[in-house]
Amino acid sequence: MAASEVVATSPYLHLFRRYLRQHGLPVTLQREVVADVVFSSTEHLSVEEIEAELKKRGERIGKATIYRTMEILVRSGLVEDHDFGDGFKRYEHLFGHQRGHQHLVCTHCRNVVEFRRPEIQRIQDEVARAHGFLPARHRLEVYGLCPDCRAAGVELKYEGVACPALTF
Repeated sequence: MAASEVVATSPYLHLFRRYLRQHGLPVTLQREVVADVVFSSTEHLSVEEIEAELKKRGERIGKATIYRTMEILVRSGLVEDHDFGDGFKRYEHLFGHQRGHQHLVCTHCRNVVEFRRPEIQRIQDEVARAHGFLPARHRLEVYGLCPDCRAAGVELKYEGVACPALTF
């Protein structure tokens, strides 16, 4: 399907269109198609994954346009970007996500799992209150090995400087 024949599958596109209009930015079919890919996914997508999905849909949209659209989506507050140490950003839309969710990141296969623990939010609120701090948001990312990689025999590698006096 070509961009001129785009069929909106995401109910959130109207919010993106409104943001674009409010900020004097053109509402283009290419931007809408990129946004639709992100809004239609439950994954943490890289630009390469967005590009691959666009190609599956028959779209020919360049990476520069994808990157610019992702920057606008992040500025709009509709999408959040993450750097999980891969050397590139991943993106997730914020619809249907619970406030203050956290991530488990496999350092081998790079799989990302979301989780939410209310006690983490309570600790954040207690610490902020004790310091007179007004929190806006937080991120917690736990890095390690997922069950599949562990079952495949992958082991954690500790690299970098270590102090021989410390034992864990």
